[in-house]
Amino acid sequence: MEFAINYVILPLVKIGIILAVLPLLVAAITLAERKVIAFMQVRLGPMRVGPWGLLQPIADPIKLLLKEDIIPARADKWVFVAAPIITLIPAFIVFAVIPFGPTINVLGTPVTLYVTDLNIGVLYVLSISSIGVLGIILAGWASNSKYPLLGALRSAAQMVSYEVALGFSIMGVLMLSETLSLVGIVEAQRSSGLWYVFLQPVAFVLFFICGVAETNRAPFDLPEAESELVAGFHTEYSGFRFSLFFLAEYANMITVSAMAVTLFLGGWLRPFPNVEALAFLDLIPGILWFAIKVVVFLYFYMWFRASWPRYRYDQLMKVGWQFLLPLAIANVIVTAILALIFRG
Repeated sequence: MEFAINYVILPLVKIGIILAVLPLLVAAITLAERKVIAFMQVRLGPMRVGPWGLLQPIADPIKLLLKEDIIPARADKWVFVAAPIITLIPAFIVFAVIPFGPTINVLGTPVTLYVTDLNIGVLYVLSISSIGVLGIILAGWASNSKYPLLGALRSAAQMVSYEVALGFSIMGVLMLSETLSLVGIVEAQRSSGLWYVFLQPVAFVLFFICGVAETNRAPFDLPEAESELVAGFHTEYSGFRFSLFFLAEYANMITVSAMAVTLFLGGWLRPFPNVEALAFLDLIPGILWFAIKVVVFLYFYMWFRASWPRYRYDQLMKVGWQFLLPLAIANVIVTAILALIFRG
């Protein structure tokens, strides 16, 4: 019975919670983004549906579900239908290894606030999240239209360009923690008494910049450049299929934010976890610390979108290959040298 609870029932419950909560979080983030950007631009934002527009996240999916589902006559039907699903699934299953908090007791049973702790968790996240771009490429190709195809090719080039620098930015953290487990990385930060953002500030900035580019968000939203591509790779999509791309994009934003928190900001740990003078901060549950940090990163996403103009495509490639990648490699070399010196 204990085996069934620990290895069957609890994992299924956790998976069900993630699948139920994640779409609700995406709905809340869309409303928050529209309100935050409206505030920055001295507007009101959504105000018509419900008090202060708070029911807008309910109206949007209803509208998308009721819209006519159009498939272009000369499109590759099966690939066209499968592309949004291929994009969405990796965005959800990557949360299987992200630790949201420490182990807690529920009715005398220890419960971990993550589905599983893989010893190659970082590698799992990088590999699974890379699959999502395949759906974007297939969507652009299957639409049998020039502008979606251009958007898909842009996305593939952008993914390759920034994923290399993103991978190098993580290597410094891996050298300090000596593990690929995300839970292990959080515990290593507890042992050191410092979040890795203080030991790897350059890597932290690089990771977040590359994460913004990986999720195709402003100012790196070239695959969806409305002024050039009429919305990019999903131009021919409508209704529910379009909403799947939208859902995957915001789920990936949460993934990047959660990974940044786990790798550099101590995950569920409070600030300076070994300082006794700050022990009163332990009154705040670990999962709440994690949520607060993720919300701060999501706010930066919105801030960037409201503040910065879009790069030209040649500028996008130049930043990725000529600036971020050399800086990430230099950070790895310096970290390795310092690690050898201080560890003897």
